[in-house]
Amino acid sequence: MNKRILLSSAILLASLGLAYAPLPGTQQTLVIVSGSELQEPLAVLSERFEQENPAIRLTVAIQGSQDIVNNYLDDRNDFDPAVLIPANGELLGELRDRWQTQFGDSPFYGELQPVAKTRLVAVAWPDRGKVLFPSGQFQWSRLETALAQSTWQSIGGKAEWGSFDLIMTDPDRSNSGQLTLSLWAQSEINRDRLDAASLNQPAVEALFSLVKKSVYQPPRSTDVLLQEFIARGPNDADIATVYESIALYRWQQANTTQRQPYQIYYLDPTIETVSTAAIASRNISRGQAKAAQSFVDFLTQPEQQAVFVQFGFRPVNPAVDLQTVPNSPWSQNIPGAEIDPAEEVVPLPDRDTLNEVIRLWQRAS
Repeated sequence: MNKRILLSSAILLASLGLAYAPLPGTQQTLVIVSGSELQEPLAVLSERFEQENPAIRLTVAIQGSQDIVNNYLDDRNDFDPAVLIPANGELLGELRDRWQTQFGDSPFYGELQPVAKTRLVAVAWPDRGKVLFPSGQFQWSRLETALAQSTWQSIGGKAEWGSFDLIMTDPDRSNSGQLTLSLWAQSEINRDRLDAASLNQPAVEALFSLVKKSVYQPPRSTDVLLQEFIARGPNDADIATVYESIALYRWQQANTTQRQPYQIYYLDPTIETVSTAAIASRNISRGQAKAAQSFVDFLTQPEQQAVFVQFGFRPVNPAVDLQTVPNSPWSQNIPGAEIDPAEEVVPLPDRDTLNEVIRLWQRAS
């Protein structure tokens, strides 16, 4: 009898082993869906991970952060994501809440895990920035005046500079666009903290209407935005709101393409956004989830966190120092870049507030 029990147990354990691990000589393929802000470092890190883990193959798909949520919930992807990494954890919280309302269970294996962080900043071409912000400090009120006046000449710039052109991402699809409008609205109504109820004011509606009329075909994601900003250059793109990470990483591209680097302006207050990973559960086996978790854990190790720093991100692992990482952008004298900006960092708006921002943007005309 005992032999039978031992034999049955051995068969059970072997079956579990087959279910949770790939067969020898086979590869698991995992799809990682990320916001565009992580596209460049993930290209490097996924290749490094595959070299260390030859039984796992990674495919990285890039989407706007809001699109990551909506596409997963509505099952619009033609693949099954194993890992979701939007620009902030609040978006994953939204996904989880909406999923549980529909299906009752959790859309994720395990806990959410931060992998890198950055903050919202503005970039402007130096001569434009000096006219727009004569104090050297970013001001929402000056930006709003420039949009309302619509030309550089009307705010003290040169007539040949033409129209005033702000670039921001589409708040329907991108986290940075939502954060831009949130901080701008907070300044407009002079609040220390924004909530959904406080947004329903004529001043905010008028502001969103002005911005929507002024921003032509906003890009779907932040990295796409900055590449367009650099390619278009002064006279077609004057100022943009982007993540600090992308601004630091692409400054040399601006220096080469336009023969001048842009100036970085830290917003006060600003919002720190933490790119956060979740292991998706739909059509993902526990064996795949285990492999996916090994990739997420890999991203938080000091060696990989140093790569994020080289691409302009701030580390989530406290063992990594911005100043000692080789080729850190903070050691390259990028105009306006600061290791410890004095500007206040305020909490990310809650999901109800961001949803109200999106709704007001959609209604603006």
